[in-house]
Amino acid sequence: LLSTLSNIDVYAFPYFKALPALAPQSHRRATELSSTLGEQCGIEYDEPLFRPPAEWRSLILQVTIGCSWNRCTFCEMYQDKSFRARPIGDIEDELDEVVAAGGARYVRDVFLADGDAMTLPTGVLERILDAIRERFPRVRRVSSYCLPRNIRGKTVDALARLRMKGLSLVYVGCESGSDTVLSAVCKGETFESSLDALNKLQDAGIKRSVMILIGLGGRNCSEEHATRSAALCSEARPEFLSLLTTSFPRGKGRVEEGYGKIEKPSFQELSTRESLEEMKIFLDEVDIPRNGRTIFRSDHASNYLILKGRLGRDREKLLTELQTALDGDESGLRPEWLRGL
Repeated sequence: LLSTLSNIDVYAFPYFKALPALAPQSHRRATELSSTLGEQCGIEYDEPLFRPPAEWRSLILQVTIGCSWNRCTFCEMYQDKSFRARPIGDIEDELDEVVAAGGARYVRDVFLADGDAMTLPTGVLERILDAIRERFPRVRRVSSYCLPRNIRGKTVDALARLRMKGLSLVYVGCESGSDTVLSAVCKGETFESSLDALNKLQDAGIKRSVMILIGLGGRNCSEEHATRSAALCSEARPEFLSLLTTSFPRGKGRVEEGYGKIEKPSFQELSTRESLEEMKIFLDEVDIPRNGRTIFRSDHASNYLILKGRLGRDREKLLTELQTALDGDESGLRPEWLRGL
């Protein structure tokens, strides 16, 4: 249960809210602080605050508030926030608070929040990265969420400068490789715009963690969504790839409205079995060589089945585990009460 809870988002959405560390105290060194390091050092966050699961021990630094796009019909993370960039002086003051509170020695990783810090101009991001490095010289990694559109106006050279200053990983919400699905959910992206952004990031030496949302195409677009998403990931070959399951904590109204403009009947949510079948299509179609280095996960709390491996070395093993569940063995499925917490 405790290992499951570390992957939970209390807002039941395929991203993660910053929560206290839930591992038993006996499993942590006495020198380790919880994932609320910023709060313990006096930082007051503009809630709600989200982060990827791998950033559970990171110092969360809100360099922007909200999301610069904030039109995706499936996303409710920042609906109650108006986007704004925070003044660089305020950001530096928060870093100084962490230092003054004695937290600097605990900072190994820093996550730049909110939804798409990469929308900031390159020069501003460089100043932020410099400020982080000056105060935390032992920091290992700085990461951020990223929309493909954030990369459009940045050159490979500019991105490489950010990499040299410590930005080593971005979490790219591609969501789908289907232009039909992306249009219906008002993502503001296409297959090609997503691929272009992923290729630029790779050329700059920044690792990419790509997120695809199972079920985002509904019943009618399920196969297209799975195959085109697999094609996108096959071409981009990201270092990390996560499948998450679309959920609707505030209802499906906005998604249904978007799909109603392109198809009849409108959006129909997938059942548990249909979600697993869509995942199987994706894994059948994704083409990454056996010596590829893409680390694959479907361990988010929204998912029914936890799968972990490396594509394509472990693809057959992953497909076998998935087929076992489809054949009726539900012992590996996450209980409904644990999904989307």
